[in-house]
Amino acid sequence: MGGLLGRVVFALSPRYRRRALENLGASGLAGDAEDVRRMARENATQIGMGVTELAWALFRPPEDVTRAVRDEVGWEAVERARTGGRAVIFVTPHLGSYDIAGRHLWTRLPILAMYRPHKIGWLDELIREGRNRGASFDGSNVAPATMAGVKMLLKHLRKGGCSVVLPDQVPGEGDGVWAPFFGRPAYTMTLLGRLQESSGAVLVFCYAERLALGEGFRMHYTVLDGNLSDDRAVAARQVNAMVERLVRECPSQYLWGYNRYKHPAGAPPPPA
Repeated sequence: MGGLLGRVVFALSPRYRRRALENLGASGLAGDAEDVRRMARENATQIGMGVTELAWALFRPPEDVTRAVRDEVGWEAVERARTGGRAVIFVTPHLGSYDIAGRHLWTRLPILAMYRPHKIGWLDELIREGRNRGASFDGSNVAPATMAGVKMLLKHLRKGGCSVVLPDQVPGEGDGVWAPFFGRPAYTMTLLGRLQESSGAVLVFCYAERLALGEGFRMHYTVLDGNLSDDRAVAARQVNAMVERLVRECPSQYLWGYNRYKHPAGAPPPPA
C-alpha cells in the first residue's frame, strides 16, 4: 500500500518528481537519463513505504518494532563505544526507515531526541504521543528544537545518555555552514560538532535498511573514529561525507525528494 502511494504521489506531484529527478541525476549514482528515471520511480516506492511505516512505528508496542528488526550490522562496535557509560549520538540521515531506527534504538538505550514541532497542530500532537508511548519515566523522550531543548539534551548526554540526530535537515539561519553533499553545496548543521565537543559523546552513523517483501529491517551501525574537527566547516564536510557513504550503500531508500540544497532565509549565499 505504501509503495503504491509513493508511486501515485510521484506521478501527480510535478514539483516532488522534478526535485527527486534533479537530485538523483546530480548525485552521480545513476547512469543515463533512463537510469535516473528508473531509480526515481523505485525511490518513490520506497518513500511511500516509509510514510505508511510511520503510523505502525509510532503506535505498535515497542516490542513489535524490535521484532521487525531482523539483523544488526556493527552493534558490537556500539557496545564497545559505550564502555564506561559513554554517551552516544546516533546520526540517522533520511535513509531507510528512520522512524523504525529511532524506535528500535529507544528500546536498547536511554534516548532523548530533539524534535521540531509540526506546523499542523493535531498532527504534531499525534506524532508526539506516538513517540512518547512507554518512553521515559517522565513520559517524554523528546526535547524541543530550541535553545532550551539543546540544554536538556546536553544535560542528558553528560549523564551518559544517548540521542538521535538527523544530520541532513536544513538548519536555520546561523546554525549551519555550506558544505559539499554529492558535489553540490548544501547548508549543513553545526550542532553535531558542538554537542560532541560539549559532552564527549561518540558519534554512530546508522540507518534501518528496509528488506524486500515486508521481511523487516536490517540496522547498520558505523562508529566514527575520533572526534569531528574543531573547525565547523571541516566538521560539516566530515558529516556529509559519512552520510554520502551510507547513501551509496542503499541509494534507492534515500529521501531524494527533500529540498536538501535550499538556501535558508538569512543564511549567507552558497559558494559558487
